[in-house]
Amino acid sequence: MKFGDNLKLLRKKKNISQEQLGEKVGVSRQSVSKWETGEAYPEMNNILMLCRIFRCNINDLINSNLDDLDSFDEEVKMNVVKFEKEKQRKMKALSKIIEVFAKIGKICTRIAIVMVILAMVILPFVINKVSVKNNTISFGKWSDNKIEIDYNEDNPVVKVDDKIVEKSIDVKSIEKIKTVFENNSKTKIIVVTEYICVILGAYLVLIVIILSMLEKLFKNINKGDTPFTLENVKIIKKMAYYMIAAIILSAVGGISFDILLTNTDYTFNTFNLVEILFLFSISYIFEYGYEIQKDSNGRMYDNE
Repeated sequence: MKFGDNLKLLRKKKNISQEQLGEKVGVSRQSVSKWETGEAYPEMNNILMLCRIFRCNINDLINSNLDDLDSFDEEVKMNVVKFEKEKQRKMKALSKIIEVFAKIGKICTRIAIVMVILAMVILPFVINKVSVKNNTISFGKWSDNKIEIDYNEDNPVVKVDDKIVEKSIDVKSIEKIKTVFENNSKTKIIVVTEYICVILGAYLVLIVIILSMLEKLFKNINKGDTPFTLENVKIIKKMAYYMIAAIILSAVGGISFDILLTNTDYTFNTFNLVEILFLFSISYIFEYGYEIQKDSNGRMYDNE
């Protein structure tokens, strides 16, 4: 007994018609009929699909005598089903976790946007009260604390109200702030600071959009039969474009700060280019996976 007889036996055992089987595989009823009568032979991708539908391996389908379906290795059958169900369970659990984290991240990012807006209102008043004399930074009425860089020791240290602060405050960061206020007018500092806040706000808005798409994507994966759907492909491509925009916006903010305030040269981070290429690759791979599945009508998880 060969392939055609085995296929017919399995189809009848599963109580489905030739037309129904053709729909599952992605071919016509006439093709299924020709397979069963031996007039034609399916392509490899269709054979693999038949094996998935009937829960058997290629050798069983092509060469074995399946008159007695109980001759299947029961342990093998159970292991296959168990593996697929376990894989499905893990995938759905992971997608649910990512969906929840995306929701939390979206909430936190929205709070950060509000904080940036408040900073845009408050910072001009704070900057106007900042004064730098010698190595000391004071904040006027906004704070009685005075930050000082002490160069008298072997290594420079930061002092707050004459008390040495441990390495929680970086000396180089304080030096940079001091240099900015010494080399620029307060008006220029306020304008640049507001500009940076706008860039940061726009960046955070992009992050909220990306997290919303991430949440939608993994909600679809959790509820669907396969991640390779047309809707998910569109979400992945849009996420890639928004993430690339966020990377560029972040780089623009860093360049602006360095050039406008510290007058230093800025070198484009090679890692930014790697990130962009990676995102394009992910979107392409996801779209390619959808095309492969569409051609073979492949299904993920334990679907009949």
